[in-house]
Amino acid sequence: MRKKADSTAAWEIARPLRTTAMPGVDMAGFRIRGDSPIELRAIPHPAVTVAVEFGDRPFDIHGAAGSMRVQSLAAGLAFSAFQVRAEGVECVQIRLSPLAAHPVLGLPLAELRGSVIALDDLWGRDTPRLRERLHHARTWPERFALIDAALLTRLRTGRRIDPEVAWVWHQIVAGHGRVRVSDLAARTGWSRQRMWSRFGSQIGLTPKRAAMLVRFDHAIHRLVRGHASARVAADGGYADQSHLHHDVRAFTGTTPIAAANEPWLAADDRAWPTHDDAV
Repeated sequence: MRKKADSTAAWEIARPLRTTAMPGVDMAGFRIRGDSPIELRAIPHPAVTVAVEFGDRPFDIHGAAGSMRVQSLAAGLAFSAFQVRAEGVECVQIRLSPLAAHPVLGLPLAELRGSVIALDDLWGRDTPRLRERLHHARTWPERFALIDAALLTRLRTGRRIDPEVAWVWHQIVAGHGRVRVSDLAARTGWSRQRMWSRFGSQIGLTPKRAAMLVRFDHAIHRLVRGHASARVAADGGYADQSHLHHDVRAFTGTTPIAAANEPWLAADDRAWPTHDDAV
């Protein structure tokens, strides 16, 4: 395994001191300063991404769907990679399992799909109120507690995912996407047609596409850590290296080498540490 330079060493990355009481919810705080605007590529992840900026520095978003300027955003499970430009960053980023995102965001994920939208469009006046409270909070633990409270209120009043759909999602994640999705519906007692329909409406992807996304995420993070692409492809269930490269380009819009050097991916192991390097 080759060593890689840490392009995010100067970033301030904060983690909650305790695990949130809500399953499927994880968060990290970011403060990134610089003498010039910061440009990052946001890469798809098997979670709905919510970012709440509290330093009065809007994000400029540039992607396949066009450009927008926002202070808070929600990115669907299947969003296409997009560029983020900002004059510095002070934000809390939240990752929501689709099982939690459905009730927290207040809409079926099929409606969000791969869109990147302003969080204000989902939560209305609650969003600027939350930003203001985060701005005046003095510490990261205070900010994480504010996010916890806001999400918990929505989780309690939101609609729940079907247990069968939740089980299939858990199987896909547990297998790092290396599952035979055609077998999963039968094990729930549902027909394939019903599973595909319910899963698609509640998760926002077909089971097959969800498995591809989870498999890609596991693979790209191993590439970021310096694993050889041939080993990653073989261990990840890809037919060969070209199959891996095809999926990386499909999800990131760039080559595996370029994607593996993206600062936002390098930050993941500090913001959301994992312990599966040997897998």
